[in-house]
Amino acid sequence: MKGFLAGAALLLGSFGAQAQGQMPPDELVKGVMLEIQAIIERDKDLQSGDRGKTIRLIEEKALPHFNDVGMTALAVGVNWRKASPEQKKRLTEEFRSLLVRTYASSLASFRDQKFDFRPLRMKPADTDVTVQVRVLQPSAQPVIVEYDMEKTPRGWKCYDVRVAGISLVVNYRTEFANLVREGGVDGLIKALEAKNKAAERPAAAAAKQ
Repeated sequence: MKGFLAGAALLLGSFGAQAQGQMPPDELVKGVMLEIQAIIERDKDLQSGDRGKTIRLIEEKALPHFNDVGMTALAVGVNWRKASPEQKKRLTEEFRSLLVRTYASSLASFRDQKFDFRPLRMKPADTDVTVQVRVLQPSAQPVIVEYDMEKTPRGWKCYDVRVAGISLVVNYRTEFANLVREGGVDGLIKALEAKNKAAERPAAAAAKQ
């Protein structure tokens, strides 16, 4: 389920900042998901799970359209307030890397799926909305994916993704709370660093082959 969660999240990106600022959130999500799917359909390396290329795609096309600080704060929960500015910066960097590196391989699976974009219920003054998409999978039940979006001076940004009601961000909260309880905020940072280094090793080994 975590892989599906992150794969859904990482489809949200690819349009430039100018286009993002001009688009309503539902049109942004629709255009971006179809754009990323088209990129995957044309690229054999992405389809075969080229990890380095997938990570670059995510970092260049998706991450600029997420509120990574907000996502990290939601994942860390009440312990976010205990962190110093430097700790918050480190947590955000490591959490961003964790999402990208852990779930890079899930992106290729979206080339075989179809999307049913649901009508958006939004008032003109709304600055926080949820964009809902039904993901139609071969030989499986449709899955509801919900993108929580907020309007910022830089356009609409995604701060959480829910798949079948399960939050990508909040899914980490219990684990992170336990790590803070055991080793403080620095303990959580060290644990995230260790996870990211462990995720890098398979990619480095594959690159040498």
